[in-house]
Amino acid sequence: MKTAIIGAGIAGLAAAVRFQCAGHSVHVFEANPYPGGKLSSFSQDGYTFDAGPSLFTMPHYVDELFILAGENPEAHFKYKNLETACRYFWDDGTTLNAWTDIPKLAREVEEKLDVPAKQVEAFFERSKKKYDGAGRIFLEKSLHKAGTWLSSKVLRALFRMPFYDLFSSMHQVHTSWFQNPKMVQFFDRYATYNGSDPYEAPGMLTIIPHFEHGIGTFYPEGGMHSITQSVYELALRKGVQFHFNHPVERILVDKGKATGICVHGKDLHFDRVVSNMDVFYTYKKLMPEQDQPERILSQPKSSSALIFYWGVKKQFQELGLHNIFFSNDYQKEFEAIGNGTVGPDPTVYINITSKHSPEHAPAGGENWFVMVNTPCNQGQDWDALIPEIKKHVLDKLSARLGTDISQLIETESILDPRLIDGKTGSHLGALYGYSSNNKMAAFLRHPNFSRKIGNLYFVGGSVHPGGGIPLCLLSAKITSELVQ
Repeated sequence: MKTAIIGAGIAGLAAAVRFQCAGHSVHVFEANPYPGGKLSSFSQDGYTFDAGPSLFTMPHYVDELFILAGENPEAHFKYKNLETACRYFWDDGTTLNAWTDIPKLAREVEEKLDVPAKQVEAFFERSKKKYDGAGRIFLEKSLHKAGTWLSSKVLRALFRMPFYDLFSSMHQVHTSWFQNPKMVQFFDRYATYNGSDPYEAPGMLTIIPHFEHGIGTFYPEGGMHSITQSVYELALRKGVQFHFNHPVERILVDKGKATGICVHGKDLHFDRVVSNMDVFYTYKKLMPEQDQPERILSQPKSSSALIFYWGVKKQFQELGLHNIFFSNDYQKEFEAIGNGTVGPDPTVYINITSKHSPEHAPAGGENWFVMVNTPCNQGQDWDALIPEIKKHVLDKLSARLGTDISQLIETESILDPRLIDGKTGSHLGALYGYSSNNKMAAFLRHPNFSRKIGNLYFVGGSVHPGGGIPLCLLSAKITSELVQ
């Protein structure tokens, strides 16, 4: 059985391992000269940066690939459990160390924000129960196959729909639990994990804090790119064949079935085709003559990001691996994003891998991955917006850290929604494919298979179950199970 995989993003790599282990002869075709897609890295002037995703949760989904291949994960992929998930900063001087240990975090919240520790622990327990009761169903199974809905676990979950807060927004759930606005903002932020707006995203997404604190937050040895590298090398050891600098031009369809792909003007025949390309471009560029699922493809997109990669010639002891500098008015920030722009007081995220991998920065320096949430590319004048946003970011960080950050930047690179689209094939630069703000968003994502074209499958952040490393890995698992 010959299988072609279009794209060597993390979902494509995971699918390659799974299909090869199932006895397929797998060929992966990637337009870029390297694997990983968004999950890549680069070096500049002595600094090394993870280019894309910076948070690592659910490492067992990576370990599963090694175990499936008959290998010991620890021999090829190492990571450590972090004591602190993130450090939070507000402009009024309040700071919060978000310990991954929930009782310890609850005590910190009680001390810093005057929110009862038991209340915080109870919220995390509810988050866990939502995940165990229904979250795993939504994430680990195809929602587009009748068999999923016939299990007793699903039926039990359906009878408890009010418990899962599907018809309330995340913000409404949080304000019903907490009076302290900082505590509400702390939990509202989890909507951004899949590019959503907490004032619109369904309350079911309040399962997300459980990933970070209930299951854990981790750091892969050497940085996030080591996830890509370890899975890529595993695929090579299993015999997967990679073809870099080979953009796929067309998916071949004959008599209602995918029969192969066209690369460099040559038709190559395969028994299965799996696309890790954004589902929008898969249809519009690779199958323009086929019926288009316009209802799915026209859904609102997730948010995007503006990222500054800064080599900073100073070390900040008050900063950790993950850091958040909150906006003073979160609702206005998301209203601005909804209106296609970025407000004057954006929330700023800083990831500094040199805290755990000192080789990522010269002695005495730090590699700052500085990100602001933005709308996807809708034709905005980014060349005018970027300097304006950069000034707001520098002003905020300089004021909060008590030093002029602009004078410490030795090197800079910038990634905006236009470049995200061009480099990674994410339509309009939307980081997580389609928005999860709709209460039925989980059911409206494209399936991991084609309903109309046989032998055609889909993986990655633009299809079920969604964006982010764990969900991309799950998309590969779901798809391989569908084929088997």
